[in-house]
Amino acid sequence: MKKDTKMFRSKVVNDSIFYIYTHISTNITLDELAKNVSVSKYHFHRIFKEETGNNIFEMITSIRLQKAANLLIVNKYSTISEVANVCGFSSHSSFIKAFKKVFNYTPKQWRIDGYKKFSEQILKDYDSIKEIEKIEPIIKPCDSIKCIYLRHKGYGEDIENTWQRLRSLAYELDIKNPLQIGIQHDNPTITPKDKASYVACIKVEKEYKNLPILEIPSSICAIFKLKGKYGDVLKFMSYIYNEWLPNSGYEAKTFPPYSIYEKNHFLDENKHFILDFYLPIKVIY
Repeated sequence: MKKDTKMFRSKVVNDSIFYIYTHISTNITLDELAKNVSVSKYHFHRIFKEETGNNIFEMITSIRLQKAANLLIVNKYSTISEVANVCGFSSHSSFIKAFKKVFNYTPKQWRIDGYKKFSEQILKDYDSIKEIEKIEPIIKPCDSIKCIYLRHKGYGEDIENTWQRLRSLAYELDIKNPLQIGIQHDNPTITPKDKASYVACIKVEKEYKNLPILEIPSSICAIFKLKGKYGDVLKFMSYIYNEWLPNSGYEAKTFPPYSIYEKNHFLDENKHFILDFYLPIKVIY
C-alpha cells in the first residue's frame, strides 16, 4: 500500500470517529459519514472495517453507551430519557435493553449504585486509586482549538509511543514548541483500561493535506490545575467525575475533557506532569 493511500485511509477513520463523538446526540447515518470524508458509502464501509476491524454501527452504539453510562453518574438532575436522548437513542426501550446488555444493570439500577459495583471490577486493572486532596477549579469560557492528532486505544504507558510519533510529526512540519493536548474520552472508573479512548493532539494554525484535523469546540470549562506522576491523572479524573461534578451545580457536556500539558508525563523521563484539565460543562438551572 502506498504511503499516501495509508495516510488517506487513516484520515478517513480518524475524522469519522471524531465526527461520531461530536455528533453523538444525532441520528448518524452511513450517508453523512461517507459524505464527511468525501468517499462513497461502499468505500467508506470497507475502509473503516479494514482499518479498525470494527463494524461502524457497533462502534457508534458502543460510544453512545459509554457516554450515557458516564452522564447517568455525573448529570444527576437529567432524567434517564434526557441522557438517552443526548446520547442519540431515539427509543427509551431500546436504550434500556442495550444498556443492560453491556453493563448488566438497567440505567435506573446503574444510577442508584450499580456503577459503584461495576467500577470495583474495572479499578482492579489500575494501580490503587487512593484519596486525593480536594481541588477546586476555575470556571471560565474557553476558545476553540484546532489540532492535528493521533488516536490511541487504552490508557496505558504505551501512549508514550503515540506522543513520540506526534512529536516527530511536529518536527517534520516545522512546528516549534507545539502546545500539547490530550483528550480523554472515557471515565476510567467505568471503562476498562484497554478499551478507553485517548487522543494526542498538537495545536496548529492551519490544515495539512491528508493529516487528521479536529477542532476542540469553545465551551464553558471547569479547569483543574494538576501536578503529579504517571497514574495520578486517572485518580484526579475519578475524583472529578465521581465527587466534584455531581455536587458542583454543573453537568458535563458530551464533548470529552482534555488536558493541556505544561509538562507531559508521557514524554518526561521522570513520568511527571503539570497540566490544566479542562472539563466542558453547562450550568444547572
